[in-house]
Amino acid sequence: MELKDIKTIAVIGGGTMGSQISELLSYVGKYNVIQWSRTDETVKRGIDAIADRLKKFYVEKGKMTADEMNQIMGRIKGTTSIEEAVKGADLVMESALEKMEIKKDLFQKFDAAAPAHAILATNTSQMNITEIAAVTKRPQVVIGMHFFNPVSRMKMVEVVKGTLTSDEVVKVICELAGKLDKETVICKDFSYGFIANRVYRALRWEALDMVRERVASPQDIDKALKLGFNFPMGPFELGDFSGAWGTYAISEADAIKEFGPEKGKLHPLIRTMVRAGYTGGRHGKGIYAFWDEVASKW
Repeated sequence: MELKDIKTIAVIGGGTMGSQISELLSYVGKYNVIQWSRTDETVKRGIDAIADRLKKFYVEKGKMTADEMNQIMGRIKGTTSIEEAVKGADLVMESALEKMEIKKDLFQKFDAAAPAHAILATNTSQMNITEIAAVTKRPQVVIGMHFFNPVSRMKMVEVVKGTLTSDEVVKVICELAGKLDKETVICKDFSYGFIANRVYRALRWEALDMVRERVASPQDIDKALKLGFNFPMGPFELGDFSGAWGTYAISEADAIKEFGPEKGKLHPLIRTMVRAGYTGGRHGKGIYAFWDEVASKW
């Protein structure tokens, strides 16, 4: 396959990342997009989120006409059927929960229903591509394409090569990222967290230790890093925004498998937060609220 052969892309997962990826593919790439989510409600929520962002950040600011917005939205269709989503896709882009068993189950379904020529990609930020590919009969076309949040603003895409991923597929995915106005780095999949998240995890763990030791509040640690190192967001602010605390918790077993029990285990402060419901993300409070409401009073 060459880049010109990709016409229709199935995006599997209608949450924060899946919705943003669908928007990017339709708006910048001009691709036909099939957006899958588990229920009619979540399909609608994901597509409505795209319309809301386009209206707020583009139409209302005079950067896009209403007709242009309608054209973008017209290229995006929703479904709750995996088979319907992938049967005509040239590329399948999975963006589901960061849990290996969920991804394996989805890729088995992609393998059974997607066309023989389709590339099967995952937006995982850390899971092993070779292990995901092993449940398919076409591991040579399984690849990681890791977007960063928020998708429209972050320039980086990590292209992650599994043990059996072909060089041709790597080339096509890098070209696709370029068409979407992104920069790429290529990484081997035996680095858990790939490049950016593996490094950032170490920084965030040290910052969490500082909160637990009462060195400073999460807000002041973020302020120090933003003003001292010119970070656009601090590690706690970003974790609250992205819902990283909940993601770390559900993927602990996979982290231990890859890193070992000491390096891979969940930070105890995250465990305490998540147990109390402070997961971060658009639906939950994060570490800022946990500090203000709970930890600062201990």
